[in-house]
Amino acid sequence: MKKIVMPLLVAGLFAIPSLSQAATTPYVSASGGLGLLNNSTVDGVNDAITYKTGYLANGAVGLKADNTRIEAEIGYHSNDVDTSVYSGPRGAHVSMWTFMANGYVDFTTKDSNLTPYVMGGLGVADASISGGNWGDSSGSTEFAWQVGAGVGIKASNKMTVDVGYRYLSPSDATFSGRQVSLASSNILVGIRCAF
Repeated sequence: MKKIVMPLLVAGLFAIPSLSQAATTPYVSASGGLGLLNNSTVDGVNDAITYKTGYLANGAVGLKADNTRIEAEIGYHSNDVDTSVYSGPRGAHVSMWTFMANGYVDFTTKDSNLTPYVMGGLGVADASISGGNWGDSSGSTEFAWQVGAGVGIKASNKMTVDVGYRYLSPSDATFSGRQVSLASSNILVGIRCAF
């Protein structure tokens, strides 16, 4: 996994200074919320695994220039299996680390503390399943992309509260030789602090 993740993070760090030609503001952010993992297709069988509502947490560092932002983000996602057509996955737990490079476009509204935004990101997802009849953990690292939208609420000159939605789609993971889809819809609330 390190052979994939480290080049991504290094590339993200070198990409951020490309905004330096414009007036930029560095920031850090933290967010958390509900992770709604879509029903998994397993080896072509639709709705083979369903999941309980889970949680996720993200942390990011980035730069803002005018109405655009770019950031490097690390996230953690956790969901329990609810039902399955297989005897193996039932009672299992799915966890996933994500390493993403994200870009945002902010739509500034005049005389308002609300700033709508859209975003997109590329990176990798390191997913694993364990527990139940799976026995030992089975892991898979795959390419991932995400898109989303939301609104930033100005709390002070340096602090913004973000409320948003994201759709995250890793490539199918391989767990114990089976191809498992792990796309999710995520609802997030976070805080962004500028320096």
